Amino acid sequence: MRIGFDFQLDRAQSLALGALALLVACFAAAAVFALGSWSEAAEEAAQRRAILAQVEAAQGSSGARGGKAVFAPEAAFFAAPTQGQASALLQAHLTRLVVAQHASVTTSAAQPTTREDTSDVVRLRATFDMGLAPLQTLLYELETGVPYVFVDTLAVSPQRGGQRGAEPPVLRVTLDLRALWRRTRI
Repeated sequence: MRIGFDFQLDRAQSLALGALALLVACFAAAAVFALGSWSEAAEEAAQRRAILAQVEAAQGSSGARGGKAVFAPEAAFFAAPTQGQASALLQAHLTRLVVAQHASVTTSAAQPTTREDTSDVVRLRATFDMGLAPLQTLLYELETGVPYVFVDTLAVSPQRGGQRGAEPPVLRVTLDLRALWRRTRI
């Protein structure tokens, strides 16, 4: 007794069977790729959770306010209902500090926020002329006082004076400033 199968495939059936095998291979490759991507994403998420746990543990062990997060005081922010008004408050703050150093702001303009900025950031570019000692005092007051103001860039170029020690040189100063603001209700 002989048991066997004798398959005879014509050309169309062979092509269809080959296409099916290719389709199954493509689906298998896609599944392997998807599982690999999922595995990488899960590993990255686990790393981020571990870092977050370390930060939370360090913050909790700092003992500040009974283990609670320490936030900046209200005075650290420019409080305004709009970003434009917060920019104007930053400009007025800078003008007060510059005038206290016996100088005046030549130009100032609000700058657009960058991609890296959060929505609570205001930027300002200002130009003024003053001596080196008043500039040092101004920078100190800007970066250590409240509201918090950060100097992103500082450009200084000599303008006039400083001839043989007769009078101190006058510097043209351009500052790019960044500050934080809190939205208030109108």
